[in-house]
Amino acid sequence: MDEAALESFTEAIACLLIDTRRVVVFTGAGISTESGIPDFRSPGGIWTKYNPEDFTYQKFISKPETRRLTWQRFRDIPWTKVQPNAAHFAVAEMEKLGKLDCVITQNVDGLHRLAGNSADRVIELHGTVRWVVCLNCGKRWPREEIEGWLDRGVEIPLCDSCGGLLKSATISFGQAMPVRETEEAEERSRRCDLFIVIGSSLVVYPAAYMPVYAVQSGAKLVIINRDPTPLDSQAAVVVHAGAGDVMTEVLENVKAKLGIERG
Repeated sequence: MDEAALESFTEAIACLLIDTRRVVVFTGAGISTESGIPDFRSPGGIWTKYNPEDFTYQKFISKPETRRLTWQRFRDIPWTKVQPNAAHFAVAEMEKLGKLDCVITQNVDGLHRLAGNSADRVIELHGTVRWVVCLNCGKRWPREEIEGWLDRGVEIPLCDSCGGLLKSATISFGQAMPVRETEEAEERSRRCDLFIVIGSSLVVYPAAYMPVYAVQSGAKLVIINRDPTPLDSQAAVVVHAGAGDVMTEVLENVKAKLGIERG
């Protein structure tokens, strides 16, 4: 995309942000690829190396070998070393400027919080890799602590309180979506005035219903994604470009319009 076109799109998005009271940001894998996290479904992604059907929630619960293999690939991506990028920081800046109701994310990387978004404004639909949870009693551990167990030779970690199965606090294939987070995401989507999609192909459901709910309720839709999505035709602004460049320019525009010195 040439510079003039990008400037035009980012100006339009900035104007929508300035004129809108309640803004929801919805993020997918495309916002985090610039942090070095591969899109799970793209070439080189996790699901090009493994068959998702081999790692369903039901198999994790019922088959010790599936649990062993799951823990073996627990560190395929060095999650604890991954850092937020310009797009994450721009979304965090939206909150500081009072221009963000919440972030609804399909991502499990925890980068929105690391970038500075408040925990109560981030809805993680698919959970987080930053924690491990006991499926029996609900006790939680920081990821780093369980990595230490694995380093000491533990192959299948068990809860040190009740002996229950431990699992990364993410939503696996075949596992039910978290009720509270899903209901809150739908409610926030239905009552927003502006819904901004960043880095999502909008093909993974039920998460991809969120922009549909927003549009049905009268919100304006903005889509920032490198590739076309099924909802492009319903958006007020569509930008097929990288999230970092677009969001950085959008926030610079917003700050200029608000009379805030550019940083």
